[in-house]
Amino acid sequence: MEKHIDENKRISRRTFLRTTIAVGSIASLAAIENKGFAKTAITQGYTTRERFDTIIANGIIYDGGGKAPYKANIGIRDGKITAISDKLGKNCVEYIDAKGQAVSPGFIDIHGHTDTNLLQANFGDSKIHQGITSDVGGNCGYSPFPFSDEVYEKRKNELRYGFPFWKNVDGFYDALRKKGIGINYKSYVGHGDLRDIAVGDYDVSATPEQLKKMCYMLEEQLEMGVCGLSFGLEYTPGSYGRTDEFIELLKVVAKHDALYAIHMRNEDDRVEEAIAEAISLAKASGARLEISHLKAQNQNNWHKVPNMLKLIHDAEKSGMDIHFDRYPYTAFSTGLDCFIPLAQRQGSTKEILARLDNPSEEKIIREYALGRVRRLGGPHCILIAACFAPGNEKYTGKYLDECCQIAGLDMWPTIKYLLKSEKLAVNMAGFAMKEDNLRDILNDPLAMVITDGSVYSPEGSLSLEAPHPRSYGSFTNYLGKYVRDKKFCPLETAIPKCTSLPAHQLHLNDRGWIKEGYWADIVVFDPQTIADVATYGNPHQFSVGIDHVLVNGSHEIAGGKRIPNCKLAGVIL
Repeated sequence: MEKHIDENKRISRRTFLRTTIAVGSIASLAAIENKGFAKTAITQGYTTRERFDTIIANGIIYDGGGKAPYKANIGIRDGKITAISDKLGKNCVEYIDAKGQAVSPGFIDIHGHTDTNLLQANFGDSKIHQGITSDVGGNCGYSPFPFSDEVYEKRKNELRYGFPFWKNVDGFYDALRKKGIGINYKSYVGHGDLRDIAVGDYDVSATPEQLKKMCYMLEEQLEMGVCGLSFGLEYTPGSYGRTDEFIELLKVVAKHDALYAIHMRNEDDRVEEAIAEAISLAKASGARLEISHLKAQNQNNWHKVPNMLKLIHDAEKSGMDIHFDRYPYTAFSTGLDCFIPLAQRQGSTKEILARLDNPSEEKIIREYALGRVRRLGGPHCILIAACFAPGNEKYTGKYLDECCQIAGLDMWPTIKYLLKSEKLAVNMAGFAMKEDNLRDILNDPLAMVITDGSVYSPEGSLSLEAPHPRSYGSFTNYLGKYVRDKKFCPLETAIPKCTSLPAHQLHLNDRGWIKEGYWADIVVFDPQTIADVATYGNPHQFSVGIDHVLVNGSHEIAGGKRIPNCKLAGVIL
């Protein structure tokens, strides 16, 4: 994921998770009649008097609330669901025959890293093709805004992705509106960005004036429309924050009834302590808590999941508004720079790289890095997902032990080479979780499904990156592999985790359900064929089984393909 505080600085944490938004479209009648869709289940209405813009007929409706599915037709007018009945006929401009397939609210990705990628792939390719109609970025402590006064003054005449350099969320949202987006979008503001502007990239306490500045910037972004504040306490500079700093910021979040999302300080050996910290901050501030991508990494921690869930449910029983989310994979993704201890990760890229060549500092880093490799299960459990420096392409998609063989070096010299040659921006995936734990986490009533990924496309510059397959298939992997094949839970129980529950958390009071008066964000899919086909070696593959996607009543995908010349109907939520 990009670190957007100052682009002259290094890209810290997950460059893997570069952000961008998913983009949607309205299908005009002319587009529907395009010959390329002769085999889809779309026909023009047979009446001359228009009542509905669109009717979705003969589908099995999963309304998002968890109740048993039922057969009915859906009438859509002016972007909203205006009728649900089995007697609608064909009095419409566009008639979609769902042919007994599942008809669900559009999926809501409450934890994504789409952000600026949406300005490069504004249809939201990898997300909309898995049924996502609303996306929430700015997670894990990083957002594509704000910028300091100094940075903005220096760069305000530059173009960023073809748009005037923005300073805050208002400017970023404006760029998205002007570009046109295909799916709906909302963003957190990142604590790491606020801290970098006010305090810097070093392990020091914020002064009273610096904390006041952070609170002012947070209030400003909340008033401009962010959905809350995200923390990335495993990453710099967010990890350098102190408890009093967090609580004061979260009091501002609570005042706005916004969300507090946290990538916790630790997700392996001290994960229970990290959950306790997250809960204590919520209790002290009154903020609503969303724990990001809940997991127990490394085999020696797998037994902790029952107690982790107990800690969360005990907090919920005490009256706290607390939920969590998780992607349906047993491998995580991050940057290889996480193999550098936090104390040695302070400052600029130049300063960090210099420590790799300082004998005393290098010894500390080497011991820490090799310890991380051991705890993850060995070099065969670590995939180098993407390298970008010339000549390093041969390492992309290879496991660390394979990289050592290619380089002809031992493990530490290989890690050091990759970090130095890539200026720390190496994407990696770690295979460190247990599937039984994944089942228990996703089946929990407080859990939601997410991608924890960005928008990518098989075409253009974004196709050159090697993202985790979750960016292309989290929701289809969940509904196909885990709900259908592994029978984690009934489909009607799974759908709310993708729709109404995240809508509730985000206060989206007219989305996330199939209900009259709600916006027509709708997915039509085949429960028998829905699947994620992206792989770690070949991630740029669209999901299958998603037949139709509508965003704000606008038909964007038909027969599993983008409708040519469709409009971009996504909005800023």
